[in-house]
Formats: sequence, C-alpha cells, structure tokens
Amino acid sequence: MRLPSIRRGATVASTALLLLLAACGGGSEPSAPSSSAATSNAFPVSIEHKFGTATIPAEPKRIAVVGLVEQDALLSLGVVPVATTEWFGEKPGAIWPWAEAALGGGAKPQVLTNTDGIQFEKVAALRPDLILGVYSGLTSEDYSKLAKIAPTVAQPKDSVDYGVSWQDVTRTVGTAVGRKSQADKVVTDVEAKFAAVRTANPTFAGATGLMATTYEGYYVYGPQDSRGRFLTDLGFTLPAGLAEVTGKEFGANLSRERTDMLDTGVLIWLVDSYDTDKAKVQADPLYSKLKVKTEGRDIYLENEELVGAATSFITPLSLPFLLEKLVPQLTAAMDGNPATAVQRSAS
Repeated sequence: MRLPSIRRGATVASTALLLLLAACGGGSEPSAPSSSAATSNAFPVSIEHKFGTATIPAEPKRIAVVGLVEQDALLSLGVVPVATTEWFGEKPGAIWPWAEAALGGGAKPQVLTNTDGIQFEKVAALRPDLILGVYSGLTSEDYSKLAKIAPTVAQPKDSVDYGVSWQDVTRTVGTAVGRKSQADKVVTDVEAKFAAVRTANPTFAGATGLMATTYEGYYVYGPQDSRGRFLTDLGFTLPAGLAEVTGKEFGANLSRERTDMLDTGVLIWLVDSYDTDKAKVQADPLYSKLKVKTEGRDIYLENEELVGAATSFITPLSLPFLLEKLVPQLTAAMDGNPATAVQRSAS
C-alpha cells in the first residue's frame, strides 16, 4: 500500500486520504510463538480501546497485524505474527532491516494491503486468534467486521488515529500476548537510550525542534504524533502554537502566513526526493530568509531511505538505529556554525 508523504512522513488521519502501495507477497507462514508458563498464566486479559474492550481468552498463536507498525513490538517480544500490513517500503514481510535480527531465522509474515481498505477475507482465511490494529485508523465498521473474526485490539480511545505512542503500542501488544513484564523492560531499555542521548547533548534541552514534510505545501507534525514525541523525548520543545495548528490530528498544513513556525532551533524535513525537494524548499522566498535555513539548522531525510523511514516507523526496534544515525546530524545542525555541513546518512 502507498500512503502519502504526510504519513510516510506520517499517515493520514482517515483512510480516505491513503494513497496505497502495491504489497509484496508474503513468504511461508511463520510458526506460532512458543507457549510458556508466564504467558499462559497471564490469560484471560481484557484491553480497552476506541470501540470497546477486547478479551483475549488464551495465549494467541496466530496474530494478524492490521495496524502499521505492531510487528516490531511483537518481534521485540519474541513473537512472529502470521500477517502484517504493508505501510511503505515494500520490504519482504513488511519487516525493515532494523527488525531482521529480532526475526532471526523465522519465516516472514504474509503481507496484507490496504489498497481498497482492510482485506477482511484474507484476514479471516489466516484463522487468527488475535488481530492488532493499535497504530491505525480503524473505523467502527472496520472494527465490527474484524471482531467477528477474532478478538481485535483497535487504537486507544484517548489517542488520535495514528497517534498512539511507541511506548503504549509496545505495552498494549505485550499485554495482548501475555508478555507485559517483558514489554515494560523493552520500553525501559529504549527510554534509557534516550536518557543517555539527553545527557550527552545538553544543548537539546529547551531548544525548539520540529518535523515537517512537503505535503500540499508545508505539513508539520504535532505533539500527538510519534515524530513530535521523538523530539520531545530528546529534550526539544515543540514550537509555541503548534498544538493549536494541529488540533485533534497528528499534524496539519501550515498557511503561508505561518511559515515563521518553521524557524526553530532544528528542523527535520521528511521528503520524497532528497535533492529535488531540498532544492525546492530552500528556493522558497519565505523559507530562505528564516534563520533555520541561513544558519544551516535544517536536516533533510528521504522517506524511503533507512534513516528517513525509521523517523516515521517509530518502534522499539527502529529507535536505537534512529538514535545512532540521526543524533550526529542533530548535533551538527545545532553547533552554532553554519559552515558545519550536516552529513547525510541514508542507512
């Protein structure tokens, strides 16, 4: 499936806005996760979500992912789903390189598409005993159909669609598969990496930061989006007034009159073409006058290169890779010397 750059650089808040990629075919079916006393004793479990409560009676063996990133949370817990949903990148099994080690020698999941909505018949044919749509924009109708197939965990009721944090995704998935304590440790370990970066880079604290893309002009990601949270987790502060601009969505387009909001301590652009889109942005008469541009504090990431992809695919498996690759670019951009070039890191 192909999603527009605001959701590759985000996903659209409604399925009607999705442009969709052709899916790669799935490989052979993954084996089910092994049972353990710890997981079997955790059931039944009930998880509240936007459309009600999912009750999972026993340890799930066949998990279908209809959200966009939950496979990484599962893999971080040693669980391989039988199916994933293609977001972007067309990786075999919808498994990105940062997750390959966690997959190990396991067979890659079958890949579902969302070109014309959820493939309900294919989901049913997989005979799942759990369906995960935590990082999603499921509608009430979608949920009703899926819940007739198997217990379904939809997006949280207190988050915007596609707005749930990676921590909540991981912990929700952990609870659903009977690995709550393991999920807590996964989250704690990744959060410790953020803490180490903050300690090593005290200039991040209090500096303003923002992520944007060139969707229908300039599109910015707000405090309810994983990209915005990534920056605040590093110590950055999002621009004043951003929450009012994005409202109840994960992001929003800026009017030309609000281009000044882009003038932050550091600005990360998620673009489809590094050279073409960078040149276009920097040639904009309004943007070219901003200090973030003249002082070399803007960073450009191509969506389908690994660093750009990891910036949208925020998960416990992508984040260690992203911190390693992106933090040096952030420090170079913020060193106070416009002559210091930010070195592009594609992979």
